[in-house]
Amino acid sequence: MRAQAVPVAFGVMCLLLLLGLVEALIRAGLINPFIVPLPSEILLSFRRIVTEEHVVSRFMLTFGEAMMATLMLSVAGIALGVLLHRVRIVRLATETWIAALASAPLVLMYPLFLVMFGRSAWTIIMIAFVSALPPVILKTLEGLSGARPVLINVGRSFKLTPSQLYWKILFPAALPTIFVGVRLGMIVALINIVGVEFLINFGGLGQLVNELSERYDLPGTYAAICFVVLVSVLFFMATERIERWLRPGT
Repeated sequence: MRAQAVPVAFGVMCLLLLLGLVEALIRAGLINPFIVPLPSEILLSFRRIVTEEHVVSRFMLTFGEAMMATLMLSVAGIALGVLLHRVRIVRLATETWIAALASAPLVLMYPLFLVMFGRSAWTIIMIAFVSALPPVILKTLEGLSGARPVLINVGRSFKLTPSQLYWKILFPAALPTIFVGVRLGMIVALINIVGVEFLINFGGLGQLVNELSERYDLPGTYAAICFVVLVSVLFFMATERIERWLRPGT
């Protein structure tokens, strides 16, 4: 516990020092306060946006959308990665297209998703799901393809069936890389969720950031962005705990 607390305390201390430095630079006139508000003002605005802007319900809506998108892309992305690993012709035919899709700005297709799903949470979830799917597929394929041949040969020497070979050797060996893909997909999903909420002005923290920025409430806007960062932190903590549960020896 002590070994875990020291890095956390050091990180918090560095963050506080950075905020203090920004505060000093703004008060000295070296940073424009009409672009970056005082950190002390941001801190004081937290209570206001919690009581007046219903940030808790907005936070839960964005968190729920991100959770649904992450679950969907984890299941579909890992399954498609396994399919590409097992069927060589499918991998050769689609791997390049999936890699190209990973760099495509699919968020710009939100009018099409609005037509298909309406102005609802499912529009946001589906855009996040489609945009974040390629990294999970590619990292799953990379993890399965990168398993050491000696492990596979040992499994075959014990006469493991193909399904046993996947569950007992390939998947445990590929889990670190698969979780990297899930984290990357989660980041992309969260960016798209907040971005689409901002664009279509529908629910969640993205809508709150939009409303506060239109009012030119800079401290409140930055405070709302802090809640977006909190969603990301919670998801990273959850994925780390799941990985430790699946790989107890690490």
